[in-house]
Amino acid sequence: MVVFGIQQEGFAYISQILSVWESNDLTLRTIEHLYMFGIAIIAASIFGILIGIFLFMNHRIANPGLNTLNVVETIPDIPLLVFLLPIVGLGTAPTIIASVLYSILPIARNTYTGLTGVDKGYIDVAQAMGLSKREILLKIRLPMALPLIAGGLRIALVFSMGIVTLGGLIAAGGLGASLIVGIQLYEVDTILVAGFWTGFLAVFFDGIAESVEKWLQRRYASW
Repeated sequence: MVVFGIQQEGFAYISQILSVWESNDLTLRTIEHLYMFGIAIIAASIFGILIGIFLFMNHRIANPGLNTLNVVETIPDIPLLVFLLPIVGLGTAPTIIASVLYSILPIARNTYTGLTGVDKGYIDVAQAMGLSKREILLKIRLPMALPLIAGGLRIALVFSMGIVTLGGLIAAGGLGASLIVGIQLYEVDTILVAGFWTGFLAVFFDGIAESVEKWLQRRYASW
């Protein structure tokens, strides 16, 4: 009887979670969330790596460049979203832009650090083999910097997931919108389900990034 009662209680919890999921259309909200998150991470990765390479090739402006990017990190996330509203309006655009701005720094910084931290012995060997600076960058420095770049991407994933969630405050949709509705209507079940699911996604993507980072570390540790 005790086991049967526990099973019934478990089924009741699952039924309640599914009811909250369907009533808030969390499947659609998840798609919206991952859409903004994906675009932001792809854009931040491209810009971050390119900026990191540019700063590496122009050492004189590396520190000022990184310090400029660091200024964005000092701006609280909500004020940054509000600042973007009169420029690009409500919705997904300011959310994605803010996510990109916050996520560029760790990727650019780790790219620059990774490129500058390559052992000089590898560079000397490459130069002795007649490789040009561009070939050394693409074939030696960049591959060996990948573990650090992946570490920067991992930090960017956390930043981006947080900003995209806050996008619910400015009509961007996503899981943040469900959280806002739950708070406004005092629906604790909605807050718990949407909050847990958002947290799970953050941990899930962080786990993937960590696995990639460790794989790259093993892959290039023998170089």
